[in-house]
Parts: sequence; structure tokens; C-alpha cells
Amino acid sequence: MKDWLSTSAADLGRAIASGEIDPVALTQTYLDAIDAHPLRDRIYARVTHDRALAEAKAAAARAQSGHRLSLLDGVPISWKDLFDSAGVATEAGSALLKNRVPDTDAVVLANATAMGLVCLGKTHMSELAFSGLGYNPVTATPPSVNDPDSVAGGSSSGAAASVAFGLAAGAIGSDTGGSVRIPAAWNDLVGLKTTSGRVTLEGIVPLCLRFDTVGPLARTVEDAALLLAAVEGRKAADLRGASLKGKRIAMLQTSAMDDVRDEPMAAYEGAIEKIAQAGAVIEPLHVPELKDAMALTGVVYTTEAYGLWRDVIEANPDLMFAEILERFRLGKAVSGPDYVAAWAKLETCRMAYDQATAGFDFVVCPTAPILPPNLERLNSDHDYYVTENLLSLRNTRIANLMGIASLTIPTGVPSCGIQLMTPPDTEEQLLRLGAAVETALS
Repeated sequence: MKDWLSTSAADLGRAIASGEIDPVALTQTYLDAIDAHPLRDRIYARVTHDRALAEAKAAAARAQSGHRLSLLDGVPISWKDLFDSAGVATEAGSALLKNRVPDTDAVVLANATAMGLVCLGKTHMSELAFSGLGYNPVTATPPSVNDPDSVAGGSSSGAAASVAFGLAAGAIGSDTGGSVRIPAAWNDLVGLKTTSGRVTLEGIVPLCLRFDTVGPLARTVEDAALLLAAVEGRKAADLRGASLKGKRIAMLQTSAMDDVRDEPMAAYEGAIEKIAQAGAVIEPLHVPELKDAMALTGVVYTTEAYGLWRDVIEANPDLMFAEILERFRLGKAVSGPDYVAAWAKLETCRMAYDQATAGFDFVVCPTAPILPPNLERLNSDHDYYVTENLLSLRNTRIANLMGIASLTIPTGVPSCGIQLMTPPDTEEQLLRLGAAVETALS
């Protein structure tokens, strides 16, 4: 087998099943790679050596006795630092939560452990998950795998970097406005945003409970399907025989194509051409109500985020990164009636979107309209920070606002992904379509 550190999680699992790989040797290889890597402390907040090796030894015993718990039993992955882990600090990238040590694992971590996955540790993230850039001067800022001078994307920045740099076979992150899909796209990975409410949030540090979702960052669509199954404690979607032939696909025009820069646009157009060559029927789609929904972002996000965090933030505001503090405080000015009215309007927009897209198998657009921004410029230029932060999440936020499932797949052009969207609770269908797109693009 090729280098374990660049092998898909599924292939590692199959090699464990065949006796070709020992889970302990595999886990030790990853731990050694993490500890030796020059970017270790910019990617991992904490490495759980003892837990990882104990879980690997248990996986090895199961493999030898023929009682493996899942295909990924014995495969090492990383966890974003907002998933509670028993006895290990979970700080969500913020000094406000410094030395916060939970007593129990988050339910999704417990589920994955029960399926035999090995926990390598906790990865860095945007402070309290409230940025699409992944820039965090409070803790650490992971780099993009394609440009060490640029950010990895957020808020699951370290999650993406851990996989992209070969320091985890997969990662679990969270997505509130694009926090799985942006770092996945900017690091040439697959990233899945699940439907809000599908995967439990118990034991996860929240940002906006009505938008927060759990999702995997992975090397392949198959890996994403397996990781989703692991955190839910169930069987993975069957991706065999997936095809694009005759599928009807909508190219979303409203909002998603505004100000898309040259490299992402060229990558998107190239991907669309390959998808068409695979037999799909592609049509442009306009949903005017989407602009109304996008205009509600500042109300529905910041109000809930500030409402959840106000007391903690205002007790020690000086501990926060100023840009994140400012974004939270935007929720101060929104009244209760305005918040309720915004949600009522958003539900109307969702119905219009559902009707407009009902005849299509899936909707596509560029995952991000920009490439990873330069870290030094983000640090020195406030206007640049604001512009790039808002643009980074612009396209991914569509799926969150519409309450649907979404998957980003690498186009083959560095740091450029294509985003697929399907109705709520259709993750299995989305993953099958994603597998077909992945094949077409490869």
C-alpha cells in the first residue's frame, strides 16, 4: 500500500480488515508524524497520545479476533476543539474557555469511539467558530496546504489542515455558515454539511443552535459517508453504481455567482463541463427570494450568537480577538420583534427555494468565490479582513440559510471546490451524487 499518511480512511480500514495494517502501528505512525511536523502546534491544540494508543490496541485486538465494529475500526481521525472530550480541555479556540475540561465526551465522539475510530486529538479553530477565515491570533492559525502564507479557512481550520497535511485520516468539524466546506475547499478536501437537526449537538460548544451542524472533512466522498455514519453510530450510505447520466442539475445564479474571482470561476466552469460530459443535464437557475434571505444574515446569525454568549463575552471582552468580538456585538442592536420577523421571512424564502429547486436532482455553485486570503494582510488591513470574511462564507451560507444538505468536492484546481446542494435530510442521496461527481472530476 502507498504511504499511510495520504491513504483514504476507507482504504486504511480495508487494509486493517485484511491484516495488512496493524491499528497500533498505524496510529503510532500518525502520532509520530504529528509530533515531528513543523506546523504541529498551529494545527493541533492538543494531541491525545494515551487515548489514541489505547483505542488502537483495542482495535487491534478486535481485528485479530474478527470482531471489528465498522470499516473504520482502528482508523485515526482528529476532532475540532469544540467537541467535548472527557478529561481533555475543550476551549473552542477562545481564551474565554481556557482550561475548560469536560467530564464526558460529546455524543458524536462517543458514537465514533463505539464504532472503533481512534481519536488523535483536538484541532485549532476560529474563535468560538465565528469566522470563515480560520484566522485566530488568540490561539493559533493553521495555514492552507496550498499556500503557507494564507489561512486554511474556518472555522474548522485545524480539522482541514490535519487531513491535508497528512496528520489525520479524516476529521470531524462543525458547519454553521460554511465552517466545514470552506476549509475543505481551500485544502482540496471533501466536506459535508449535514441538515440542521440531523446530527446531535449534545456536548458541542454552540455558536448558533438553529444553524450549527456536525460534518466530516475527508479525502474522498466515501470517507465522508463513512465518517458521517460513525458519528451517528449507523451503517454508511451505499455509493455503489452512482451515476450522473440523465441527472438534472441547476446552476444557481442568484447571489452565488456575484464577484466570483478568476481562479474559482475557471475551476467551476471546468467542473461543470466535466459533469455535463458525464451525461448530466445542466440548466441555469434564478431564485430571486434568495437575495432576501441573504440580507437576513446579520439578524439571524449575530442575534442568536450574541444571545448565547453575551454574559460570557461581556464579563471578559478583552480576552477576545477584536474582529470576532465586534461581530458578536452586532447582535446587540437587533430587537426581539425584528429577530422573529426575520425568521418568519426566512421560512418564506425557504419555501420559495424548495419550489424552485424541486425538479432538480441537485443544485451547484462554486464553494467559495475567493481563494484563501493572505494572513499578513488580514492582520494589518481591517477592510480586507471584513471583505474576505464575508465573501468566504457567502456561497456556503446559502445552504445553511435554506436549511438543506451540502457537499463540497475538489475540482482539481488548488483551493477551488464545487458545492452540491440537495433538500433537507437527503444526505445519502447527496453522497451518492457526490461520488458520481467525484468520478467525473477525476
